Amino acid sequence: MKKKKQTMELVRSETPRALSHFSEMERMMEDFFRRPFSMFPAIWPNMGFSEEELSPAVDIFEQDDAVVVKAELPGMKKEDINVELNDGVLRITGEKKREEKVEKKDYYRLERSVGSFERRISLPSGIETEKTKASFKDGVLEIQIQKTEKAKKKERKIKIE
Repeated sequence: MKKKKQTMELVRSETPRALSHFSEMERMMEDFFRRPFSMFPAIWPNMGFSEEELSPAVDIFEQDDAVVVKAELPGMKKEDINVELNDGVLRITGEKKREEKVEKKDYYRLERSVGSFERRISLPSGIETEKTKASFKDGVLEIQIQKTEKAKKKERKIKIE
């Protein structure tokens, strides 16, 4: 007895373009009602600080016998910055404030923005927290954390096989 071969035809299904536009609009409306203020920065960009403006750019490197951390904090005062070192974690916090005042003949505008930030940086072992120094000049915070004598001598040559 010979088996009969069964053939199946492939059917292509496409969503009509009008429906896809409707679906996209529906998704945008759902997003808006879930997070109604999420669109405001795009509409009014100068209403406050963006996340990039609040979180400082940080460079970390070794220099001589210290680990150096440099954070860019333009427009800030040193009184608005806090630096803490606890259990090998460096914590930089602060509050940025901005005020823009425009007085013209026919109008007056005053805008204020305030935002706080926090950066946590895990430091390598072998540092002396008691000998940490911090300075702030021209919008750059520089923190120098001294290495222990043991950490200074840890460098070794690795043989390449």
